Amino acid sequence: MPVPRRFDRRPPERDTTRINERIRVPEVRVIGEDGKQIGVMRTDEALRYAQERDLDLVEVAPEARPPVTRILDYSKYKYEQAQKQKAARKHQQQITIREIKFRPKIAQNDYDTKKGHVMRFLKRKDKVKVTIMFRGREVTHPERGQQLLERLAEELQDLAVVEQRPNLDGRNMTMMLGPSKAVLSGQYDSDEQGTGEIDAIADDAATNGADADAGATAEPAAVDGDTGAAEDPATAEEPATAEEPATDAPAAAADDDFDLLPESERPAAASGKRRRS
Repeated sequence: MPVPRRFDRRPPERDTTRINERIRVPEVRVIGEDGKQIGVMRTDEALRYAQERDLDLVEVAPEARPPVTRILDYSKYKYEQAQKQKAARKHQQQITIREIKFRPKIAQNDYDTKKGHVMRFLKRKDKVKVTIMFRGREVTHPERGQQLLERLAEELQDLAVVEQRPNLDGRNMTMMLGPSKAVLSGQYDSDEQGTGEIDAIADDAATNGADADAGATAEPAAVDGDTGAAEDPATAEEPATAEEPATDAPAAAADDDFDLLPESERPAAASGKRRRS
């Protein structure tokens, strides 16, 4: 179900410039289409003068006494003003302020990582606000935070200029860094480092992928030592069982002969009867 638009109660923007019949003062000072001043005229006469030339009577200085008007093509004038504002916005440079937070007891690896972020922001021509956060009794030693900020500014002196010195505000100490002239002139390309890192990651991924594929297909098959052919586990013969000792056959034969003897001739141990002493 589509979401209905929220009703906008704001009135539409209107052009507040008074032109032609909107000018209600009795007399005005008129400037011609060529930029020369014609003089003070009654408003209806000035409007008739503009209409005879297919132009508009535009009030340009309403605070003056009498108000100053100019004869011109108002639609063309608005278009030219819009183009000038568009060109001005195009040449404007938008400044973004980034913030990086440090701790006074920061480890070296964390310091290097955050320093890299500051370098990346500066190469993009952004300002960086570096903040040292104090906790508990750390605030009693603000010199540690100041030393850390001064160390960072010294290591980044090629990329940054210190726009605001370290300043303690409550439990935070801040310093503002701006891009240096070398960065603003384009000497440092912000995409060089990122492109190199992406290429290195891609190379590592390709190498690891090739190694993984090789490991998946490099399983050696069981090879017969005599023929050199791969042995099929499904057709492999079971190992031969150990042969029975040669003494088992005569024993079996003796048992058969024992069964053929009559019971009276069988030994006493075999018949299960004990001999009387």
